[in-house]
Amino acid sequence: MKKIILSAIVFVGAMTLNAQDEAPKLSISGTVDVYGTTNTVDGTGTPGLLIANPEKANGFGLGMANTVFSYDGAKSGVVADLAFGPRADDANMAGAINQLYAYYNLSEKVTITAGQFNTFLGYEVISPAANFNYSVSYLFNAGPFSHTGVKLDYAASEDLSFLLAVTNGHAISSSDANESGATQFGAQVGYKGQYLNFIYGAVDVPAAPTDAIFVDYTGGFDLSDSFYVGINAAYAYSDDAESGYQGAALYLENTFSDTFALGLRPEFFSLTSADDSQDVLAFTLTGSAQLDDNLKLITELRYDSSDDYIIEGIAAEKNATALTIAAVYSF
Repeated sequence: MKKIILSAIVFVGAMTLNAQDEAPKLSISGTVDVYGTTNTVDGTGTPGLLIANPEKANGFGLGMANTVFSYDGAKSGVVADLAFGPRADDANMAGAINQLYAYYNLSEKVTITAGQFNTFLGYEVISPAANFNYSVSYLFNAGPFSHTGVKLDYAASEDLSFLLAVTNGHAISSSDANESGATQFGAQVGYKGQYLNFIYGAVDVPAAPTDAIFVDYTGGFDLSDSFYVGINAAYAYSDDAESGYQGAALYLENTFSDTFALGLRPEFFSLTSADDSQDVLAFTLTGSAQLDDNLKLITELRYDSSDDYIIEGIAAEKNATALTIAAVYSF
């Protein structure tokens, strides 16, 4: 699912500067988003807005300006995905770079990619144009956002695909020396739009990493011509740190017309340790109105509840409701 969405952001709506099909093509696409938000608690904060300081989110705010440059040839190409703004600050690993990679098609079925690329785990991505909801889930915020390394994609058939990856550990960016050689190994099996993902390896501090395992299922089904159900379930744990997380989210979306859709995202998320857990429930009701070919207006009502006080950005409360209206422009 995430793989398909990311490809669409890079290539759909692109401006082709060379009209010859057999020649390399330069494409430019991107998004800009802004929002207004308010909550029902005594103070600021809106969970899931994916800003560097979610506890300060209130009133009007900026999301990010995202521009993707893609140069695609018959056998190889490069992608430079640049993102600026509070929404990008949480996810970028190297300055303004969201993604920067080169790829080579070894055959019609096998592609090798090297550089920094968005994670293959999970249902949601950083770009608000690619997600149905404007705020992101706890599962998405748990990370990882991106990886730096090498991956190999193999399309065995139209329905079956495989991925293998060797990357740096989580959160090791261009400013880190990675003195320990912290490494992760990843794999994915995809079948008819359902994806089972695995990662094992180093996380946290580059100089003294701990190992963890991540298991993630992402998929979805069309129950009718207008109603879609997406699913994301994940488990992560480190024996070294004796901590991890687990959770699940549903994405219930109904398309009423070419210009309006309504969706509900119920989510359960739990931070786990050797002898304890801290839980949160979140329900996000989202209306998405396509005003024209480029501009989308998203209205979102979100309710978070946690007896363990782990609501993102509003840690002092057990319950919080936030209303957010966002404008997302894609080109």
